[in-house]
Amino acid sequence: MHKDAIRCLLPGALLLAATLTAPAEDPPVNPQPPLPTTRLVIGSTSVKAEVADEPQERNLGLMARTELADGEGMLFVFPEPQPMSFWMRNTLLPLSIAYINGAGVIREIHDMEPLKDTPIRSVFRDLLYALEVPQGWFSKNKILPGDRIVGLPAPGTATPD
Repeated sequence: MHKDAIRCLLPGALLLAATLTAPAEDPPVNPQPPLPTTRLVIGSTSVKAEVADEPQERNLGLMARTELADGEGMLFVFPEPQPMSFWMRNTLLPLSIAYINGAGVIREIHDMEPLKDTPIRSVFRDLLYALEVPQGWFSKNKILPGDRIVGLPAPGTATPD
């Protein structure tokens, strides 16, 4: 009788254990429609960047996009200087990101892997912009920290969170 009782309880116990340990899935994310663009110039190279300057635009970014052409990207504009932290949750494309100060100087460049939740935190705290492009685009175009970007929106034009 004892063995029968265990057999009856075991399936329910396994179901409960599976329910408690199953990872929660994020709800499906739809890509945001294309945003207005600006042409940014870095040395002799340019990039056509969608401008994410509203909180909801910055939050969604390039999530769920399946393509990003060479020479295109997304510029995140913030209302005041701050440290930056970006992650790749729900982002399907391998990207590189440049953290940029208010004078348009690239302070840091990082490669980011698709679907990673690990934040890519900045070292610097004086940042107003972040530019995401296809991974490797900065190195392919010999763009380094210290290079200046021309064509950025004026500081303070972004909507606060």
